[in-house]
Amino acid sequence: MKRIVGLLLLLSTFSLSAIALAQQCEETYATGGRELRLATGSPGELGLLRVLAEAYLDGTDGRMCWVKAGSGQSLKYLKEKKVDMIMVHAPAAEKKAVEDGWAIERTLIGSNEFFLVGPASDPAKVKQASGIADAYTRIATAQALFFSRGDNSGTHKKELDVWKKAGIQPSGSWYVVTKDFMMATLRRADKEGGYFMTDSSTWVAARKELNNLTVLFSGDPFIVNTYHTLAQPAGVTTGQDLAVGFIRFVGSEKGQDIIRGYGMAEHGEALYNDAAYAAKYDH
Repeated sequence: MKRIVGLLLLLSTFSLSAIALAQQCEETYATGGRELRLATGSPGELGLLRVLAEAYLDGTDGRMCWVKAGSGQSLKYLKEKKVDMIMVHAPAAEKKAVEDGWAIERTLIGSNEFFLVGPASDPAKVKQASGIADAYTRIATAQALFFSRGDNSGTHKKELDVWKKAGIQPSGSWYVVTKDFMMATLRRADKEGGYFMTDSSTWVAARKELNNLTVLFSGDPFIVNTYHTLAQPAGVTTGQDLAVGFIRFVGSEKGQDIIRGYGMAEHGEALYNDAAYAAKYDH
């Protein structure tokens, strides 16, 4: 009996440790005593979150913990009350969260778009595609190497939407699921010479280090990518008020100035569009 109890305690400790590890801070911004926990993916990877957080928290007693997660996992963390807010690009799931009552303050903050990148030789001839669904059809028909994040992220959700639009259920050795983040999957596609649908922000930030990929298709309104923030309802988590304040800061003129200019100095172009531009594609 003692052995069983001991085993159960060990398993419990392991489970709690695994949960904590899954939600650990990838980075922390500022050093105040009150913590705001925010889950997101690419805006953190590309450094935009750091700039926004430091501007918002300047002169306050707050700090931000960035929990690195794609849109699907971020929504899950919000629902489970493990973060105070999220920054995501999964419109249908976001609207459902608000409708079901476990998220508030859904606010459009900006956008980018998806690029279909691949080898310059373009074995599937996606450069000739009439739209993104046609591009995917050409890849499937040619059984050309294609990388999918396969992680329920916003990128993965949009990829699945495109396959559905094309009427295709992708499978086979040509369809490779990485279960990894945007930058890691983009680098793997570059290394192995496959197709991948990446967001334009990551492409602009990473293109100088990529030797074997080029943008082969872009411009379809179906793959414009809008970003929203969502927060916990009032009183649910200790950092909820900081989260609401941050959402309003990001939507303010100061926050929007940061978004519309971010990346210009380093890359020669902004990585994201502002909310005013994104509103044309928000539905």
